[in-house]
Amino acid sequence: MAEPIRALRGMNDILPDEAERWEALEDLLRQWLRGYGYRNVRSPVLEHTALFRRAIGEATDIVEKEMYSFTDALNGEELTLRPEATASIVRMAAEHSLLHDGAQRLYYIGPMYRHERPQKGRYRQFHQVGAEALGFPGPDIDAELLLMCTRLWNDLGLSGIRLQLNCLGSTAERSTYRKSLVEYLEEHENDLDEDSRRRLHTNPLRVLDSKNPAMQQLIAGAPRLLDALGGESLKHFEGVQAILKDAGLQYEINPRLVRGLDYYNLTVFEWLTDKLGAQGTVCAGGRYDGLFEQIGGKPTPACGWALGIERLLALVADSGRPCPDVYLVNQGEQAARSAFRAAEALRDAGFSVVQHCGGGSFKSQMKKADASGAPVAVIVGDDEARAGEAGIKPLREEHEQFRVPVARLPEAISDLLFGTGEEE
Repeated sequence: MAEPIRALRGMNDILPDEAERWEALEDLLRQWLRGYGYRNVRSPVLEHTALFRRAIGEATDIVEKEMYSFTDALNGEELTLRPEATASIVRMAAEHSLLHDGAQRLYYIGPMYRHERPQKGRYRQFHQVGAEALGFPGPDIDAELLLMCTRLWNDLGLSGIRLQLNCLGSTAERSTYRKSLVEYLEEHENDLDEDSRRRLHTNPLRVLDSKNPAMQQLIAGAPRLLDALGGESLKHFEGVQAILKDAGLQYEINPRLVRGLDYYNLTVFEWLTDKLGAQGTVCAGGRYDGLFEQIGGKPTPACGWALGIERLLALVADSGRPCPDVYLVNQGEQAARSAFRAAEALRDAGFSVVQHCGGGSFKSQMKKADASGAPVAVIVGDDEARAGEAGIKPLREEHEQFRVPVARLPEAISDLLFGTGEEE
């Protein structure tokens, strides 16, 4: 017997019951994003490796260790499965001149890929929904992106998600700050862990993001980036905070928050929870005004966030398997043909219908109808088919089975479930 082939580690199958939860959440996310004027875009999962090296940064963990990159055997191109989508959206917007007619609010939903050690909430194929506001220079769009997240948490009934903010300033301000930070870290180099020593001269701001408990006292004593910011950067950050305060949104300023991608400037933020163990970041993002230029486009202000769907699903209470409105039982050749017509008529009326296929006795089919969770069984035998009728059997309440003409079936089901039919 051949050795069974299984899914790759960290790349998970999503089976029907779970997929239905995904579909319900994705439907809600799309409706919520459209409510703020965001429009859907879809980018390829494969991009030129140079896009991510240039956008994310050569000295980041993502580019150094986590990307799935390879050389195309046909033409020698260096390609990478996208580890995040913002760079792809910016490439798309620049390539197709999406901002020719003005600023754009865009969103995406899809899989990303990073070669990480799989654990709960962190997989090698993971899925994100992201919002990207392109062409908006002011702090108002930063605040909108944060306030819309608050609405999502409320819509999903989630609690305990807290917001942390920081400001990274401009490229010039970070460069000045970088020098003072490196000087400080060099004075304490013997106390740095291996990762921090590696980052000391390549990406020293990432040292501030270390989760190593032994590093926290040293990090707390480091110079603060906020203290190195100029008037324009502080004005922008204060503008974001003013809108959040007016809206009553609670937040914490975390001067050590830097994010793991080099393209950020000015506002950065994370939404955090204590309910997911080590993977506590539910949603994160910030402003990336220089990214268009980094990939060869025109200077364009931009801001956005990405939200992990797997992590969000883990926070949402399982509402159970969705149930159909109707389970349609049928037996007999003529009944089977009539059952198809009845099922389609019910679907035309907006009902979800599971039609029994594969034969079996009425008794076995009714067991499956009951197990489906449907509140109503519709029964079609050859007698009903010859009479142009269908039986209706309520499954969740005491009510006698009755028959109606097939033409009145949607009306009768509606009356039974919602009390919306006409009185007899």
